[in-house]
Amino acid sequence: MTGSRVLALGHYQPSEVLTNDDLAKIVDTDDAWISSRVGIRTRHVAAPDETVDAMAAAAAAKALAASGLAAQDIDLVLVATCTAVDRSPNTAARVAARLGLPAPAAMDINVVCAGFTHALATADHAIRAGSAVNALVVGAEKFTDVVDWTDRSTCVLVGDGAGAAVVTAAAEPEIGPVLWGSVPEMGNAVRIEGSPARFSQEGQAVYRWATTRLPAIARQVCERSGIRPEDLAGVVLHQANLRLIEPLAERIGAVNAVIARDVVESGNTSAASVPLALSKLVERREIPSGAPVLLFGFGGNLSYAGQVVRCP
Repeated sequence: MTGSRVLALGHYQPSEVLTNDDLAKIVDTDDAWISSRVGIRTRHVAAPDETVDAMAAAAAAKALAASGLAAQDIDLVLVATCTAVDRSPNTAARVAARLGLPAPAAMDINVVCAGFTHALATADHAIRAGSAVNALVVGAEKFTDVVDWTDRSTCVLVGDGAGAAVVTAAAEPEIGPVLWGSVPEMGNAVRIEGSPARFSQEGQAVYRWATTRLPAIARQVCERSGIRPEDLAGVVLHQANLRLIEPLAERIGAVNAVIARDVVESGNTSAASVPLALSKLVERREIPSGAPVLLFGFGGNLSYAGQVVRCP
């Protein structure tokens, strides 16, 4: 085996939906203000007793069922999250226990909004190195646990949920080389700090970085995979802000691609946003099987990671 591929996807979102009109009853805001600035209309909110690992396991179970593999076939579990409360056992171990996986390596990866694309690259590397054959890669967040509901600049942005992928060894690589990195001097641009932990960000700084730097980096991702941006069938960027996503896809040159816009109904779900959006596109059959899709996560630390994958 010389590479890996995404075999199947799954996603999960809590049943409670919080609309912009609902938020207007909590803070000084309204639907027009939120929609015009970030494009979000609704977001899902987990119940108080609904944990990050429970949502991660729900998404992972769907991906595993769709893959046709059995629990005993999974030898690596990677969960990208920055909102899990407990440090040990980690979220990946709890997911493995919930799914009855017998003996996988189990690791959490905290790269905030770029977590899933980092985790996907890590799974690809492990499989290429012969350290794993079948991996569960999950992005899961309960961001509503760490938001200040009195701060209208942040509470309107976030939602909860999880997305998952089963990644397996392949004779021909279908997950392209990752391009990843960070901007250490901007590490404080997105923060979850304090006790209790609270989310805050320098939104304009992140926006300026994304609009000026991200298109060139994303084009380099395509170049590494031997794909021209105009040949992309799909683009799934971190779902932070619709007003950011749409012009970025155009500047990348993905003129023929389906653009993920899940942020409209899900809000910013951090590490869950890329797999959640991709899983929905595949479920709706908006991207053909085998077609190239650009995945790109960016945000906290300030970190980024992207790769081109073939749609399952």
